[in-house]
Amino acid sequence: MSSTRDTDLKLEVIVIPVADVDRAKDFYGRLGWRLDADFPFGNGFRVVQFTPPGSGASVQFGTKMTSAAPGSATGLYLVVSDIEAARGQLSARGADVSEVFHPGAPGAQFAPDASGRVAGRAPDRASYGSFATFADPDGNRWLLQEVTTRLPGRVKAAATAYASAADLAAAMARAETAHGEHEKRTGQADADWADWYAAYMVAEQAGTEPPQ
Repeated sequence: MSSTRDTDLKLEVIVIPVADVDRAKDFYGRLGWRLDADFPFGNGFRVVQFTPPGSGASVQFGTKMTSAAPGSATGLYLVVSDIEAARGQLSARGADVSEVFHPGAPGAQFAPDASGRVAGRAPDRASYGSFATFADPDGNRWLLQEVTTRLPGRVKAAATAYASAADLAAAMARAETAHGEHEKRTGQADADWADWYAAYMVAEQAGTEPPQ
């Protein structure tokens, strides 16, 4: 009996429906997303691809790509480590981003009429709990979600990585705060603070128990 190993299935591209390809291209380009492709073909087919900063997945739109109504894509997640910073950056680049909020009831972040939203970050800045939204010119809706500590098993500890210098700096700042509490508990300075920081940052991403 032969054994088989699961084949990797990597979600890399999401197709969104737009009415005006050039308008959408201008919008996502102004956001600072990387333009990967703009391929027109003689039969009217055209594919445009953008990748958000630090993302392993991309978004495509164009002509003759989907029968979905323009603007009908909703709940498109953009995960960030600092939602206020991300909101400010997107707003400065032309996106009409909502104020930061947290759900007053489960699923309120998906309500199109903004009902059930409570202003401000989630209490204690709980990971996965803070959101903001914006839409592209066609009405496709994006959802920013702040994630600082992953749920267990979501990320392998051996694969810990940071998408940008800003994400790494934010993780180090959180580790510094936690380490300060650690030194208060022990009542002494920790000469091995670098090892403690590293263990904390890996545990934070992997969703495992952090050092005490």
